[in-house]
Amino acid sequence: MSRRAIARVRAFEARSLEREQVPITTHHLIHAGMYARTITIPAGVALTGALIRLATTLIVSGDVIVTIGEHVRRLTGYHVLPASAGRKQAFLALADTHMTMLFPTASKDVAGIEDEFTEEAGLLFSRQRENVVNITGES
Repeated sequence: MSRRAIARVRAFEARSLEREQVPITTHHLIHAGMYARTITIPAGVALTGALIRLATTLIVSGDVIVTIGEHVRRLTGYHVLPASAGRKQAFLALADTHMTMLFPTASKDVAGIEDEFTEEAGLLFSRQRENVVNITGES
């Protein structure tokens, strides 16, 4: 994403933070050297993601409007997407939308993994809201 596109998402984020925040639970799975992070955005809710510094796979299932670089796209249905490093996106769910981000990691704890994928870990819902954590211990 360009600096300009990221700045637009940051401006949207600043305006969004002035409104009441909808609680969103984060589900974490650490299994076989992979980390999966899943949230559900309820219909009608807009949110922004942290600036992601790693390339990941992003799975989206639902109906959502999303910023992708300089563009705004609507994703309807089920999508498995390559998601580049250096992205910060805004989302508006038109229906309940499930999103899972996946990437390999050697870390064994959620906080360490969050610090690995973003410098904005303090902004994550998982640092402020409910979490469901499953660490299998399998490699």
